[in-house]
Amino acid sequence: MTKSLSLYIHWPFCKSKCPYCDFNSHVPDGTVDEKRWVAALNGEMAHFAAESTDKSLKTIFFGGGTPSTMSPETAARLIEAAKDHWNKSDDLEVTLEANPTSVEAGKLTGFAEAGVNRLSLGVQSFSDKSLKFLGREHSSRDALNAISLACETFERFSFDLIYGLPAQSLDGWKTELNQALELAGGHLSAYQLSVEKGTPFYRDHVLELDPDQGADFFNLIHEVMALSGYDHYEISNYAKPGHACRHNVEIWQGGDYAGIGPGAHARLSGEQGTDAIYQIHDPARWLAKVEKEGHGTARRAALSPKERAEEIIMTGLRLSDGVERAHFQAVSGQALEKTLNVTALEVLLKGGFLIFDDLGLRTTPEGRLCLNAVLGELL
Repeated sequence: MTKSLSLYIHWPFCKSKCPYCDFNSHVPDGTVDEKRWVAALNGEMAHFAAESTDKSLKTIFFGGGTPSTMSPETAARLIEAAKDHWNKSDDLEVTLEANPTSVEAGKLTGFAEAGVNRLSLGVQSFSDKSLKFLGREHSSRDALNAISLACETFERFSFDLIYGLPAQSLDGWKTELNQALELAGGHLSAYQLSVEKGTPFYRDHVLELDPDQGADFFNLIHEVMALSGYDHYEISNYAKPGHACRHNVEIWQGGDYAGIGPGAHARLSGEQGTDAIYQIHDPARWLAKVEKEGHGTARRAALSPKERAEEIIMTGLRLSDGVERAHFQAVSGQALEKTLNVTALEVLLKGGFLIFDDLGLRTTPEGRLCLNAVLGELL
């Protein structure tokens, strides 16, 4: 039986670095040599394709950084290369992350013609004051224009919002959610502001919501989205039927994926088990190694059966469907019951944080509010 494969392509470049961002993103000193980067990305793609010829390509995801800063021609060449390297499924999903600046929005038709069929816009807020605080390059008008273009150009698109900004009220967040729902194309992502060590927000002592406030905002999102017919299919993601991001769901369920580009990760399985693969983080070092050796891998390690099983549980519990018994057995080769800490499981079940039945293991709404703590106890 042919296994499916997802492909993640990391484009590390941004026009500017947002003060909350701890992703592997970099502002280039000058013009990016896209021809050179296409050659390197394609070379690393070929490296991973050589060891996964038994797999069928199901999804492609351009992440970053800001992939919309690349030219549509670059995206087209990488998409065509992926199709040449692997057999592709009939309903190949190709997602590209984009910023809603006027310059990048002007490329959307070109990206659609290149083969992108799902767009993810980094809107973050419809308030100019909030956008300025978040260090975003676009205005609220830019966001509205980009969403309108995405609606006209792509059958499936999504956009992100950030909540929990200083002085943001629940009423203000509800107003912003309702505005978002009037514009959403069937999918919406909402992330609480997280202040990560090493970022400007961390150095400036920007405060996150305390747990009780965070729960209030989270519960409000769930209530508003549910009333509008959106399924809370993952901790931070909501979708109407047929609009979930298939790429992310595949990975959260433990599917194989190749990750190319600086700092990208991969999980590839074979007869000998599953390997975790990590690419060099620094773009210049990654590029030099790929051009010399054909790939930019920094570290590769075989996962033990226990590590593989725990990883599937950690990502699977992000989903509202949780970890299905039959799927877990098929992917990990183990029975779900034998992987769990039985004592902790009983406590979490009695506390109302988890459900464990014939279908499998999943969180309750209360469990989703403290998923990291639940996982810490369970594993």
